[in-house]
Amino acid sequence: MTALSSPLLPSDASAEPSEADLVALVGSRLCHDLISPLGAISNGVELLAMSGGAMSPEMQLIAESVSAANARVKFFRVAFGQANTEQRVSQNEIRSLLSEMSATGRTKFDWQVDGDQPRHLVKMAYLAILCMETALPFGGRLVITEHNGEWHLVAETRRTKPDDALWQALAGHAPADLRPAQVQFILLPREAETYGRHIDWQINETGARMSF
Repeated sequence: MTALSSPLLPSDASAEPSEADLVALVGSRLCHDLISPLGAISNGVELLAMSGGAMSPEMQLIAESVSAANARVKFFRVAFGQANTEQRVSQNEIRSLLSEMSATGRTKFDWQVDGDQPRHLVKMAYLAILCMETALPFGGRLVITEHNGEWHLVAETRRTKPDDALWQALAGHAPADLRPAQVQFILLPREAETYGRHIDWQINETGARMSF
């Protein structure tokens, strides 16, 4: 039997992945492992529907829930996963995904950015969407545009409900009691700093804006 031992670690600490890299790796791994079983469940539901007979309320609920979960995991895979300047995401893929999320959620997404986009910018846009969602408890309409390299997100809703302390995290003042569902407020400014971008935002009673 061959003995296994720990290899010597390099003395150069820069060879080790950064904290942000590790977060992205974990995000990519979790989403990658979840997409396959969710897809299998979705295919199984479709096969049952094709076997004849009307779709029961229970099967309809399962189908809608699986579709929502599958879309969300694909969204998280970009928002929390690895991304670099060489990778790109197609316009059709983005619009299809956001359409699925719009169909099952309170917020309707309108992606108006033309053409395929660098994955790291789509990642920032997705993290920004997650931030905006926290201020839209009643849902609404969220439009994403890009002009001369600057990205804009504009939301309209019946009434916003922002957490002022939480939004200050975008300026580097993260609250001590940050919850897992709010991690995007830490990750977005880190991504912005990495790519030399500045985040601006504004929230009023019936809408919110963000740009980077």
